[in-house]
Amino acid sequence: MKSVLSERKTFHPHDIERRELSAATAAAVRRIAGEICATLPDGPRAAVARTLTDPALLTLIEEGTADLPEEVRHAMRAPGDAGACVVRRIPVTDDEFGPTPPSWREAARWSADTRRGNSFQLDVVLLLLARAAGEPFGWHGQQDGRLVNNILPTPGHEDEQSGASSKTLLCPHTEDAFHPARANLLMLGCLRNPDRVGTTVSSVRRAELTDDERALLSTPTLPILPDVSYGTGHEKYTPPPLPTMWDAAETSGGASAPTLRYDPAYTPLDDADPEFRRAYTRLTAELERVCVTAALAPGELLLVDNDVAVHGRVPFTARYDGTDRWLKRVNIRLPERPRRPAEADENGYGQRIVAPFRNGNGRAETERETTTHDRGTVEHS
Repeated sequence: MKSVLSERKTFHPHDIERRELSAATAAAVRRIAGEICATLPDGPRAAVARTLTDPALLTLIEEGTADLPEEVRHAMRAPGDAGACVVRRIPVTDDEFGPTPPSWREAARWSADTRRGNSFQLDVVLLLLARAAGEPFGWHGQQDGRLVNNILPTPGHEDEQSGASSKTLLCPHTEDAFHPARANLLMLGCLRNPDRVGTTVSSVRRAELTDDERALLSTPTLPILPDVSYGTGHEKYTPPPLPTMWDAAETSGGASAPTLRYDPAYTPLDDADPEFRRAYTRLTAELERVCVTAALAPGELLLVDNDVAVHGRVPFTARYDGTDRWLKRVNIRLPERPRRPAEADENGYGQRIVAPFRNGNGRAETERETTTHDRGTVEHS
């Protein structure tokens, strides 16, 4: 399916809500993160930084979150119908993290190495902010189960549909659309973006569709498959047909509003009848029409409602000289936002999550059967 988003490189900063922490609150977040890092012994710090699920660190995150100014929770509330907002003023400087690593593996390995920067402290900042918003979680098969993922261009992956790509358009998608435990909120924090590479966002609540099109898209018709970064093995699971759209009132009991699961690159559209494909094509065109682009600056966060908006990234040319775009990502679950009852029966293709903050008990929990595949550098972002 052709996408026109590759042509949309203009920025629309006024179309995205912008929230700004006060200088005092931003400084308090960095101070609390610094105190947490200083509390951890130097020796074990590298091991803690690898996955960020160490019980001592989790306890410090819980305690630190409780000490955050109330302004942080207000800033980290879910976006409205626009589906995304930018939170500004996390104090960072370009020289404190060292050069952009060549892949997520080096980024994770170097994060606690003071000779290569100090991105571990920003991992802690992001976990504090994410915990103020909800329950941060990771995936066993993604970046070794890290709760904070590193998103950066990687040599050899330039043309893939992945967060490690650069030359190709990263098509708009719901993050981990195939899985019932997908995030409610997605947080992208910017360390470096000298070329003003834009992240695209499109809200389904700004799309204009007919009642017939909505009815077709609300009928479970096609599965959404795991992307290639999950490796092989998911073939043994029966792909369940899923609705592309549904009404949020079905689960919340609140006001009527559209919600979606959308990943056209991994939806076998050729298996649907022409009428459904026309409705899906119309949805795609509407998401392109309402698309806005955010070019994050260092210290800015993009908060995306993963139930309301799809996100992608415009193409760019990576230099691989240590100055390329570097984002960090956190998946967040909102306990107050239940999934559709039908999703409880989905198998999730064997992928399971790392959920250390569930119920606030500070213990790492997992869900569902796992496969042994490592999503590596080619995950969606």
